[in-house]
Amino acid sequence: MLFSLIHKYLSVNPKNDILSGLTVALALVPEAVAFALLAGVSPLVGLYAAFTIGLVTSIIGGRPGMISGATGAIAVVIGTLVAMHGVAYLFAAVILTGILQIAFGLFKLGKFIRLVPHPVFLGFVNGIAMVIFIGQIKQFKIDGAWITGEPLLIMLGIIAATMAIIQFLPRFTKAVPEILVAVIVGSLAVIWLGLDTRTVGDIASIKGGFPAFHIPDVAFNWQTLQIIFPYALTMALVGLIESLLTLNLVDDLTETTGQPNRESIGQGVANTITGLFGGMGGCAMVGQSIINVKSGGRGRLSGVVASVALLLFILYLSEYIEMIPIAVLIGVMFMVVIGTFEWCTLRLFGKIPALDIVTGISVAAITVLTDNLALAVIVGVILSALSFAWESASKIFIKSSKNDKGDNVYKINGTLFFASKEHFQELFNPKADSNDVYVDFGNARVLDHSAIQAIDKLAMRYKRVGKTLHLQHLSAECRLLLKAAKNLVEVNVLEDPTYHVADDKLA
Repeated sequence: MLFSLIHKYLSVNPKNDILSGLTVALALVPEAVAFALLAGVSPLVGLYAAFTIGLVTSIIGGRPGMISGATGAIAVVIGTLVAMHGVAYLFAAVILTGILQIAFGLFKLGKFIRLVPHPVFLGFVNGIAMVIFIGQIKQFKIDGAWITGEPLLIMLGIIAATMAIIQFLPRFTKAVPEILVAVIVGSLAVIWLGLDTRTVGDIASIKGGFPAFHIPDVAFNWQTLQIIFPYALTMALVGLIESLLTLNLVDDLTETTGQPNRESIGQGVANTITGLFGGMGGCAMVGQSIINVKSGGRGRLSGVVASVALLLFILYLSEYIEMIPIAVLIGVMFMVVIGTFEWCTLRLFGKIPALDIVTGISVAAITVLTDNLALAVIVGVILSALSFAWESASKIFIKSSKNDKGDNVYKINGTLFFASKEHFQELFNPKADSNDVYVDFGNARVLDHSAIQAIDKLAMRYKRVGKTLHLQHLSAECRLLLKAAKNLVEVNVLEDPTYHVADDKLA
């Protein structure tokens, strides 16, 4: 038993996981600090979240190699809560967020992320890439003013050198992660050359102690729940959507399959623990996950190393980490943007349906403009659903023939539902048909109440002109729901299909 567990969690390539974990840890520092400041809390609150969430999800999450921590999507949500009620309510909300996410996973709802249409996924990825890019552009400002002159040229030179190392080093050797080499070489070069450029320490100090366990100092009553629940629910949804879509992205990059329900539980446990140890909450991080994968990190060890290294930075190595130039980290993130953006989408214009293009652009635009990933994905899914309904509505058709008696026989092909009901009516001309008309639904599906009404309406149209409609191969639920056409259904127990109809009477 013990040996099987060790074998299950043992890294296939520990060297790659350790080196990639160290690389990710370096990239986590400025991100966690920036997101903490965005949320209006101390930088250590963001760093503690990056440590606890990253460690817990790496151990029990459903996607080895994926990195979690404090994120901008969560920071945007909690800013108002912190400003109005303070950090104690934030920690309580983070704990409740974790409980909601655990429930999501236990009820096995994570599987529904697989239903997110591909245009929505592309829009999400491209939107995230643009958000990361915009976040780096903000680093070219100090106190609201753009950097100019010699400092700007130095920054651009460091960024270009960093990107060049990441791009070309793999052509010579893959023994060490190119991103780690770029960070180390860039930092040493700036120190040796005495270049005057901003460093991590110029943003904020990252020195601190081990995160301490504490129960949030809030009243445990209905009023507190009313305050924190809306924020907790939003954080839970935003965190799960970003985490599970990132899981899909890492699945694609590694050609493996993660476990959405387990990841949901892992994110929930991580946020619950984070709230008890003074962290701001978080979820999976697209940029850092890509850095990890590109650096060779595939196993759980990479996430564990990243989290532990981050804690060591906070406890013992803060003065050295604070020497890393911001320009080096900007260069790293620019390469992440290039690797994240799905450039193939630019070649899809004119090759895929226009509604798919609109959906992808809408998701990306909402992600960039609002930082609300949950809203962006929900809008994208709705647009995709409407697109599917529009296309399906036009695909219902009939094949007409005559039987031995000369009666009209119509075989319905396609799906009859709210969007196709009008086109369904246009397929028939009662005045021109024979006295007995047979409508065969063997190759069709009747989906909802609108479809039932359409069949009843068709029966009434034929009745008004004195002709009889014969309905064949309808399911038992269809027969139960029909009114005007109920007695026109010909029952064939052996051949009639069995499927459900979405109708409140059957709920």
